[in-house]
Amino acid sequence: MWLGMVLAVTGMTFFVETARTQSASAPVTAEQDHANMMQQLGIEALRPGPSGDESAPNHANYDESKANPYPKIPDPLMMENGEKVTTPTMWWHERRPQLLEEFSEYVYGKVPKDVPAVRWTVTAVDHENLGFRPVIAKDLIGEVDNAADPAISVKIHMTLVTPANAKGPVPVLMMFGPAGFPNPHEPSAEEFARINAAWKKMATAEDPTLAQVFSDHPAWEPFHATPFRFPQLNADGGFPNTWQLIADGWGFVLIDPASVQADNGEGLRRGIIGLVNKGQPRKPDDWGALRAWAWGAGRGLDYLETDPAVDAKHVGIEGVSRYGKAALVTMAFDQRFAMVLVGSSGKGGATLLRRNFGEAVESLTGGEYYWMAGNFLKYGASKAKFGSMNPGDIPVDSNELIALCAPRLTFISYGSPAKGDSKWLDHEGSFKATMDANRVFTFLGAKGLTMDGKPYTGPMPPINQGILDGQLAWRQHDGGHTDAPNMKYFIAWADRWIGHSATE
Repeated sequence: MWLGMVLAVTGMTFFVETARTQSASAPVTAEQDHANMMQQLGIEALRPGPSGDESAPNHANYDESKANPYPKIPDPLMMENGEKVTTPTMWWHERRPQLLEEFSEYVYGKVPKDVPAVRWTVTAVDHENLGFRPVIAKDLIGEVDNAADPAISVKIHMTLVTPANAKGPVPVLMMFGPAGFPNPHEPSAEEFARINAAWKKMATAEDPTLAQVFSDHPAWEPFHATPFRFPQLNADGGFPNTWQLIADGWGFVLIDPASVQADNGEGLRRGIIGLVNKGQPRKPDDWGALRAWAWGAGRGLDYLETDPAVDAKHVGIEGVSRYGKAALVTMAFDQRFAMVLVGSSGKGGATLLRRNFGEAVESLTGGEYYWMAGNFLKYGASKAKFGSMNPGDIPVDSNELIALCAPRLTFISYGSPAKGDSKWLDHEGSFKATMDANRVFTFLGAKGLTMDGKPYTGPMPPINQGILDGQLAWRQHDGGHTDAPNMKYFIAWADRWIGHSATE
């Protein structure tokens, strides 16, 4: 009987583990995952998000007179109990932790306490030229310990590029996007000749008839140097951002967000979120992709703090669009980052969530729900066990997210709607949030939004007129959905504040 009970328990354990493994590996669509979260929250229906097509019946609002249905935005310098924040100490020890907790609980989700460690390996080092300057490029993989669920593998891909002639550690800008060597160093003419001779010999051994082909075409070589191509210039006619950084004596990091967490709902059972959850669905307060990408950037900074080529006290973070949102979230939550360039971030980034202009909260609770915490869906609910909620019910807003970056260097960047930086992003809403966050910068002793030596108190400036004299900066350029035309302004602005100058 005892043996039968042991076998029964063992069999049940095997069955449960097998079922769990199958569940983790079974394909799950974004629609199924979204429905699962709605069920967990007791939501029966969500309000649909508006259309970006201005000719559609449900088009987004672009009438400024209707843009502020919830005009009372939260006060970053007011505690939840109504007590005013009166000292910087009160901000650092009471209000700031309170805001971080609220953004984690209701907007971006909480990073679990048991996220496994990351082991960084330099997979290759290449000596290249970028913008006609010698650089050292290191390709890295940050492998996350997946002992808890070997079926899910997470390998963060990152490339670090620094000037080869630097006299010491350099400031570095980490940028969200595909990683990889920017300009791989190619073999010499002599090495290409040896490669071609060896390849022809192997090909002929495999197929002797090729000897006649090679004889008939003696000038043809299968491998040859890549022809020089002038780089694609930025929208303002300037050199690529990476060239500008290297020319100014900076380094840069390319970190691939997709190697941390997929940019879709079906990927939530994989990536770092799926690994920690062992392939199971998220809970309502679990982190979304924006917070996961920010976590990945933090792990990248862990490595940079160990690399002698990097001035780890002056590492910035940059991103555009969804990665602009992630850059701002990274800066807000990780105080080790010294500066941020937030490009065209819109809702979930620098734009006020309470504004009804272009992209809406309902856009994020629907299609891009996976960027956010599950709890964020509540603010798009039209019918639920708790009734209904709207953006005015969100306890925090983007003015407070920007304030969490204070007093560190924070540059909010946008482009021109006429050139493709869509009105959907609500540039005015981002400027209003930046203006309100400004008082936290000055409260903490920083120089906030300043133009021509004076505190800026006016309306959103015209395109190409930046507010660049303080540690909080704003500039809307005349290019499209990119921050590239603002890079030269960002570099000069950051150099001034960190005391850096380019040296040959």
